[in-house]
Amino acid sequence: MQISGNTTTIAATAAAATITARRRSLHSGKPTNGHLSSCDVNAPETENSHMQIVKKRLISAPHCFVNAHFLKWTVADVRGVTRHHPVPCAFAASVLFFMFVEYTLHMVPSMAAPYDLGFAATMSLNRMLAARPALNNLLAGLNTVFVGMQTGYILWTWLIEGRTRATISTLFMFTCRGILGYVTQLPLPQEFLGSGADFPVGNVSFFLFYSGHVAASVIASIDMKRMKRWELAYLFDTLNILQVVRLLTTRGHYTIDLAVGVGAAILFDSLAGKYEDGKKREGAIFTSAANGAFYDYSK
Repeated sequence: MQISGNTTTIAATAAAATITARRRSLHSGKPTNGHLSSCDVNAPETENSHMQIVKKRLISAPHCFVNAHFLKWTVADVRGVTRHHPVPCAFAASVLFFMFVEYTLHMVPSMAAPYDLGFAATMSLNRMLAARPALNNLLAGLNTVFVGMQTGYILWTWLIEGRTRATISTLFMFTCRGILGYVTQLPLPQEFLGSGADFPVGNVSFFLFYSGHVAASVIASIDMKRMKRWELAYLFDTLNILQVVRLLTTRGHYTIDLAVGVGAAILFDSLAGKYEDGKKREGAIFTSAANGAFYDYSK
């Protein structure tokens, strides 16, 4: 009888140990007694284990929505956004406004001239210059002088100061302008007032999209501000604004050409900076003593 009692005790102890081991296996995901746990990544996926995974995901899915970020917002949070982030809020409002405009605006007929807000705003100036060809030629000549100032400054930064960024960005910009201007050739605007003194000199054909006049001026201005030449930069910005008004008045560019010209200048100046940084990391920027054309950035 004693032997039988000991046997029963041993069996109960073994059973308890087995149950404990299985529980630990379920928590740790490790197999016990040669059996594979459903949590083992190397275990073959059975129908039961697959159903268990699906059930767990369905059970946990509502918790994702309960913990959603926007559910934690308060009235103070919303007010804080409008107070501390006015620019993104203004952009959000403008998106809604232009969605309304886009759905309610009537399209310009296919045979009609494009509608340009800048042209509408400068209608009276266009008529004035049309009636005064000498004044138109004078302004065109002054604009050509300003283009020469842009070109001179950009070449100066490379040839005299040994800084290549403005030159590289200008090369990038005009190459992209040539590609875009050629693949989609916009019609010459009605009421265009040409002048032999304008740039390109001689009333030759030119690409409309986008404005190289504006882009080159902005590239030069960005470089001036980077070098803290504030007075010269503000002068170029003022002349650029006057250039924009004249180009709209003479119908030398559409408004979209001028706006994209500003963005293109900022983009290609940034790309030129990344190009220079990459070449400096590669050690491909030569010193002035070694090459005679590149500035020694290590100084």
